[in-house]
Amino acid sequence: MRHVRRFAAAIPLALIATTAGCAEGEPKTAPELPEQFCWNAFDHNDIQPFLPEGEKLSQDTDAFRFSERKRFASCLIHVDGNSAFSARATLEENEDLLEWSSFDRLKPDTLHIGKKGIVWNTGARTYFPCKTPGDSDTSTTNYLELDIFLSGARVQNHRKTLPGLVSQFTAFAQKELKCA
Repeated sequence: MRHVRRFAAAIPLALIATTAGCAEGEPKTAPELPEQFCWNAFDHNDIQPFLPEGEKLSQDTDAFRFSERKRFASCLIHVDGNSAFSARATLEENEDLLEWSSFDRLKPDTLHIGKKGIVWNTGARTYFPCKTPGDSDTSTTNYLELDIFLSGARVQNHRKTLPGLVSQFTAFAQKELKCA
């Protein structure tokens, strides 16, 4: 015990104050989303609370356009290089190609958004028929599948908040693709 006292007495008071501040530190926060992200499909304030703490945010987004050759669009938000939020849209020609059984293990709840929708603790999914106007690259009835996934430190059970995001994503996709 005597050695501890001697050691503490030998440390300058200014250094103790400095290290005490470091120990408490500033509370970590999530980096701010840019005003324009994920095709502007989501409200900035609705996604920000899901982002984990970190320093650097990056976004990787495909154009939200589809054709016979391009059937997929995604938006990935990373914080410090780790996945934090993703939104994905996949256009399928046949409803039978939509595979959902892999989500059974997550014990999803049903959503009444689109033709079929589900939500689980860290994600949500829906799909709906989308017949696009004749002047676009696809003119037959297709099925648009939308997925949202959350990951990171703040992710827990978001079954109550994710339906609102799926609703925003669905409204955006239907308007953007002019689904009939």
